[in-house]
Amino acid sequence: MRRLLIATAAYAAFVLAAQAAETQPAAKSAKVTVVFDQVLPNAPGKSMKGVLVEYGPGGSSPAHTHARSAFIYATVLEGAIRSQVNDEPAKVFHKGENFSEKPGDRHAVSTNASDTEPAKLLAVFVVDTADTELTTPIAK
Repeated sequence: MRRLLIATAAYAAFVLAAQAAETQPAAKSAKVTVVFDQVLPNAPGKSMKGVLVEYGPGGSSPAHTHARSAFIYATVLEGAIRSQVNDEPAKVFHKGENFSEKPGDRHAVSTNASDTEPAKLLAVFVVDTADTELTTPIAK
């Protein structure tokens, strides 16, 4: 009887652990949503695109570059974001602070600075209207 109880408890623990793993995301990736996309009437061939980036606690984006034409102005809306562009040192930006990226920059680090609180930023891109891929991961 004792062996049956131990086996049942072990099985239950295994099932609960498997269910917990299924409900947890495999990676803590950022949620990225284009919130506006507008052709600029006074700048032929250019568009402005707003991208909301939401990080869960400990969330991050892989190292990446942006469209070659992209000039980006980002503002932290909630929490704190750790960012590193090119070979500059990584810096933490808090709610209300902002940074920019120039065409051709490499965004080596983009992560939530907190393991317990969410973070959000709004990235405003000025890009060639023909550019459809805004972000390209950097191969390791």
